[in-house]
Amino acid sequence: MIRREEFKEVEGLAGGHGKALKREIVSKSELYGHGRLYAHMKLKPGSCVGWHQHEKDTEPYYILKGEGDFYEGNTENGEKIKTHVKAGDVCVINVGQWHSLENNSNDELEFIALIYNEPGYLI
Repeated sequence: MIRREEFKEVEGLAGGHGKALKREIVSKSELYGHGRLYAHMKLKPGSCVGWHQHEKDTEPYYILKGEGDFYEGNTENGEKIKTHVKAGDVCVINVGQWHSLENNSNDELEFIALIYNEPGYLI
């Protein structure tokens, strides 16, 4: 089967603000319980993926185009580390870690997002 590129507009990703375009690469059912998202994302200028945590899964980002600010840390000690990211960077998020992604530029920020389960956990 071949899928053609089809983006859908979404607003407020993970409690963030602004608009994004989302294209499912494969659906949740096609991940067979091993994850819940595999998508090509386009984050509009001034938009962000909200500060959120994954407790039984993780969500690395692979930056395809553009640039932005990636935040990681935890809320127990108030730690929030900011790193500027650009095309070719991979934002690695550990299970249980908090993170967000902001597009503070004038261009779209494109990335691949994959939410997959920690070992031994199926959804």
